[in-house]
Amino acid sequence: MLYMDITMKACLQLQRRFAYVGHAMAVVLKKRYGVKDFCGYVELTPSLEFLKSQKEIKYSDFLLESELRNGYKTEKLDRDYIQFLGKEYGLPNLWPYIEIDRTVRYGLYLRDYPHNTPPFTHEEMMRMLQSSAKKIIAFLDKEKPDFMLFAVINDFTNMLLYHIAKKKNIKTFFIQTARIRGKYSVTEKYGTLSFVENVFNQLQEKKFFLQEKRLEAETFLKKWREHPTTHSPVDAPSARPLSRKKQFNFLLPNKIINTVYWIAKNTIDYFRYKDRDYCKNPFYFLIDRARRKIRILVGFEVFYDEFDAKDDFAFYPLQYEPEMAVSLFAPFYTDQLWLAKQIARSLPIGYKFYIKEHPAMFGYRPRNFYRELKKIPNVKLIKPTITSFELIERAKIIITLTNTSAWEAVLLKKPAITFGNAFFNILPMVKNCKAIADLPYMVKEQLENFNYDEEALLNLLAAIFQESADLDLVQIWDIEGGSNMEKKKEAVAPFVDFLASKLNLMQI
Repeated sequence: MLYMDITMKACLQLQRRFAYVGHAMAVVLKKRYGVKDFCGYVELTPSLEFLKSQKEIKYSDFLLESELRNGYKTEKLDRDYIQFLGKEYGLPNLWPYIEIDRTVRYGLYLRDYPHNTPPFTHEEMMRMLQSSAKKIIAFLDKEKPDFMLFAVINDFTNMLLYHIAKKKNIKTFFIQTARIRGKYSVTEKYGTLSFVENVFNQLQEKKFFLQEKRLEAETFLKKWREHPTTHSPVDAPSARPLSRKKQFNFLLPNKIINTVYWIAKNTIDYFRYKDRDYCKNPFYFLIDRARRKIRILVGFEVFYDEFDAKDDFAFYPLQYEPEMAVSLFAPFYTDQLWLAKQIARSLPIGYKFYIKEHPAMFGYRPRNFYRELKKIPNVKLIKPTITSFELIERAKIIITLTNTSAWEAVLLKKPAITFGNAFFNILPMVKNCKAIADLPYMVKEQLENFNYDEEALLNLLAAIFQESADLDLVQIWDIEGGSNMEKKKEAVAPFVDFLASKLNLMQI
């Protein structure tokens, strides 16, 4: 039964540019559902300044990421408390909290990929966990939110916040893409789509039938197969600068002013916020950018192979790094060079192993990475300008961490193997590799005894359409940032309605 609970308190993760999207969601929750009490986790000082200056929502308090992180400087290590944290919140130990944090563990963000040197000692990392956990526990005990909404889990502070909230029986919702047509859902367990999975299981067991959603699923699948499109246009090769000419456009007369502006802005922000937020040192920013441009200037053509339609091949799309899709959903398979070697030896000996770079990673990986790949006898490195669809359609099998290519392979009736947690792992025709020694047998099974199940796929699609909402998150989060706040409120309204349904809220 629906009811109106205006005493409900929400705690929102207002991470970086998502702070503006999350705030828009808070405004819609207040206006449509009467939710008036809010608190938040904020990552950047400029975001905090915006949230404190606006007049629409009065947040009771904020948990600032920099205050959590920097608390280690005055914190004395208490090994008994660390042991307590491991017992209460271990996964099963505390290392996952460190490993997911690209800055603490690898020094990334402060420096560009492939930098791999932690800026903190082992003891400092433990003191960070200790100090942050104390403040998070105190914050949740004081604020007592009824539910929390997360947009990402990508560092030790927000991962601690998530699991401590779970332990305190606070409802936790994690926003996740459904990877079709701008659909987003929420899940109570990251690595899957919990509400979608629940409906899917019931459809599989024939406990009910969603006729309208089933028709929508059939229509979508038919149209998609006729004209395959990626769910994220910004990651398509056509949307990325994958040539020397495009990579050096910033030097053109009409672009140079913008380039100088961004360098100046980053420099000002660094000196203004460096003591509170993680900020890129302008010197290292220029050094890393120059190295990347030099790699591109030298080029990668010497490593590329031509596609041959006569080849029997497995396809592996390299994953973007650093990225939550790897660190959170496939934490034991972060070394993609090592993984490529294991996949290559797991294929039939007559097969080629096609590997393609992620379009957004063009220029980031050092040439030695590709040189090592090419030492694998059956590897062919394919130009990133070729679309994944061209390879998926001709591949005998697609193998990925959690990449959308595996989902697209399923939609095209192709066998797929994943290494990480992906919502489509629930499909009977998708194999998820937990132990690397099992991989050769999984490959053999998928190639020789693949059993495509269209009924299961349609049930999953119907469940997605039932348990998701339209949300152009890439546009309002990544592209617009803090602009167009009124437009954001309109854009997030369908998703907020969907979230409210999970909280049994009724419009006022």
